[in-house]
Amino acid sequence: QVQLVESGGGLVQAGGSLRLSCAASGRTDSYYAMGWFRQAPGKERAFVTTISRGGGTTDYADDVKGRFTISRDNAKNTVYLQMNSLKPEDTAVHYCAAGPLALTTARVYRYWGQGTQVTVSS
Repeated sequence: QVQLVESGGGLVQAGGSLRLSCAASGRTDSYYAMGWFRQAPGKERAFVTTISRGGGTTDYADDVKGRFTISRDNAKNTVYLQMNSLKPEDTAVHYCAAGPLALTTARVYRYWGQGTQVTVSS
């Protein structure tokens, strides 16, 4: 079992930045691919970004490319999401997830955090 805890969400003005963190505990001896997803009110959970086990491969949703950066520190069992140039449409609960492969599909991820709210005001 792996437990994931997100932090770093909050309220920010449009154009601002936030850095989310996701700390993993439990069976972290087996590194997992990590992903970030988000869910806005009334919408389905959507892929944001993912990173491979070693950190060498990343993928991003089109609407965050060039603004968001995912990274990981395996020594600290932590993955980060640096979010720049935030827009009101980025407002959502952001979730981190761990799975066997760095894919864009939510169902391949086995473990999920509880989510952290990001609110971007216009």
